[in-house]
Amino acid sequence: MAGGVLIRRAELLHGEIADIRIRGNLVADIGFLAQGDGEQVIEAKGGLLLPGLHDHHVHVAATAAAMDSVKCGPPEVVDEAGLAAALGVAGDGWLRGIGYHESVTGRLIDRDWLDAVAPDRPVRVQHRTGRMWVLNAVALERLFATGLELPEGLDRQTGRLFDDDGFLRRALGGIPPSFAAVGTAFARFGVTGVTEMSPGNDDAVAAWFAREHASGALPQRVVLAGQLGLKTTGPVKIHLHEALLPDFDEVVGLIRAAHGQGRVVAVHCVTLTELVFTLAALREAGVMPGDRIEHASVTPDEQLREISALGLAVVVQPNFVAERGDEYLADIPLEDWPHLYRLRAFKEAGVTMAGGSDTPFGAADPWAAMAAAVSRRTRHGQILGAAEALTPEEALDLFLADPVDLGCTRRIEPGVKADLCLLARPWREAREILSADLVRATLIGGRVVS
Repeated sequence: MAGGVLIRRAELLHGEIADIRIRGNLVADIGFLAQGDGEQVIEAKGGLLLPGLHDHHVHVAATAAAMDSVKCGPPEVVDEAGLAAALGVAGDGWLRGIGYHESVTGRLIDRDWLDAVAPDRPVRVQHRTGRMWVLNAVALERLFATGLELPEGLDRQTGRLFDDDGFLRRALGGIPPSFAAVGTAFARFGVTGVTEMSPGNDDAVAAWFAREHASGALPQRVVLAGQLGLKTTGPVKIHLHEALLPDFDEVVGLIRAAHGQGRVVAVHCVTLTELVFTLAALREAGVMPGDRIEHASVTPDEQLREISALGLAVVVQPNFVAERGDEYLADIPLEDWPHLYRLRAFKEAGVTMAGGSDTPFGAADPWAAMAAAVSRRTRHGQILGAAEALTPEEALDLFLADPVDLGCTRRIEPGVKADLCLLARPWREAREILSADLVRATLIGGRVVS
């Protein structure tokens, strides 16, 4: 046998120590194997070998842009003076800030606030939710000069632009960024696949993803969600906003149209109102196996039971407990705390779950998300919803779910694609750590990418 890869003495998830032969892009054999001619050998030394992790909710282009942006919220920026310092950088080109939250300043910033700290260059700052930009006067002048029709969501007095990233892309003449840095970062975490969940994804975006994947810039396998007309088998993304809910009958029609194309729907629900609206629409339209709720940030028992009864899946972000939990404890009524980012309750109700980071609106590290799912600990050490904690094994399974059939947990066996994550330690040690520092190597299609 010529060529290929032999991973020697790796631990598999059920505890067996074995050698794994990779031929082409597939796992060819598992057992105690002799090295073949020309085979590359990776000595696992008893480290756990996993199927590559899959992040089930990401925004790749936004993550690429965020890497070149100024951080404007916790943990990097925690007060008004820090925000002013971060944005008061000299220059004449656009400055893009991300991750802002009103907890930093005690109020929502506006154009006047930005003008006071950054009067001489165009500045735009994105709210942590991703739904709002705040622009200073120089930025607004440049947008006005384009001659484009201004969107309804732009308030000239406050400089706030709601829910119209498309207008900014047109006005700024931007082209999609390279995904190379994102692909490298994912690979360091052991991530070999992602589900791209931006609601505006269309065929042009799909073509850009195909080019980035073919070039190797984004080596991860991609399930692409997006618009109804998108030529993909990925979900149709429905992005609800409580303050401006769409017409109910139109949403019912969209769900039925998606099902008619053989596509499931993935509905953004971060408030109880959005969740109640979504469940009513799905009851009316009918549910297709694989329909999913994204986030389910607030889920009282009544809605949890209905999710279970309808057979819906939920894609959860346990990382938000760690990243935003302190703000939740400060801002959200005590009676709602048990309903935030539930995990154990979904599992006990038989609801299919998968894990997603929501990067760049959350940290892209799935190991940090697993750790948060187990500890339910905020950045400042508070416990949020201890009853919702998972075991390390259950937390890991969130990122081992099959991206098409979330109810199926991927395993390493002959014939599957050689998308693999090798840890430096056996599971009995790794489960106590749950850190990206454990990742020793990542393979996609049998090729070492990190």
